[in-house]
Amino acid sequence: MKEQSSVITPARTALSRAGLWWGFLGVAAFSFTLPFTRIAVGGLSPLFIGSGRAVVAAALAAIALAATRQHPPTRVQWWRLAIVAGGVVAGFPILTSFAMTAAPASHGAVVIGLLPAATAVIVVLRTRERPGRAFWWFAALGAITAVVFASLQNGDLGALHWADLLLFAAVLAAAVGYAEGGLLARELGAWQTVSWALVLAAPLMLVLTLASAVADPPTASPVQWLAFAYLAVVSMFLGFFAWYRGLAIGPMAPVSQIQLVQPVMSIAWAALLLHEQIGWPTALGGLAVIVCAALAVRTRLIYPRPTTRPLNEES
Repeated sequence: MKEQSSVITPARTALSRAGLWWGFLGVAAFSFTLPFTRIAVGGLSPLFIGSGRAVVAAALAAIALAATRQHPPTRVQWWRLAIVAGGVVAGFPILTSFAMTAAPASHGAVVIGLLPAATAVIVVLRTRERPGRAFWWFAALGAITAVVFASLQNGDLGALHWADLLLFAAVLAAAVGYAEGGLLARELGAWQTVSWALVLAAPLMLVLTLASAVADPPTASPVQWLAFAYLAVVSMFLGFFAWYRGLAIGPMAPVSQIQLVQPVMSIAWAALLLHEQIGWPTALGGLAVIVCAALAVRTRLIYPRPTTRPLNEES
């Protein structure tokens, strides 16, 4: 005898408030990164800032890993950690440090506003998802909007400054690191993922730090050293505890939307801390990039409606 029954496929994965709050805490920590980098480059070389903050964070990570006796990652996980390290330990900090020597923090915040859409694109490619055409249209529109904004800020359409190219490269590096780190955090743990990535990159970062200190000795003021300390301890270490924990709790795509508030917060800190003038071009450019990124991430979150499919069971 055959009996017909049905199975309801859920429309979407349940959204965890804990994931959202951890993600927001990480984003709030990251929102100070560009303004404080802008302060630090006044007395420290960009290479020293980008590599030195990773060395300090790696020392803290090594202490935390040893104190809690964490089991080392597998060989495959080490390779994936190398991707995370290349993106968020080396790539993003060094690229943004050099960019902040020539671009205002508010300008950089608008370009970095592409990060949510870029992260969503990398996650789609990494997990082999198949979002609709709208996702790709909005992601492309966001990129075009950011390029147009950056070039118009430089005085002519198509006239990108070298700092803008560094910022776009930083977005790509961070997106790769965020996506792979978020996936890896589900296996190793949130703080363990960034800690192992920091330890893995430590030898190279130490060499770069020493080389930069010899070539261009630091002449920072106490305020500039405090900015560097924040970048090392919070932006490079503690902020990732919260961010990767939020991504690991997930779902990853909804949590990644919280990044949309980061450029707004960064622009606000640039105005308050650096007294940068936030004109209409910056405000409108930032809004346009954020809207495009939001639409890109949002369209990726649209799941098929619940479907009922029959199952034939024999009894």
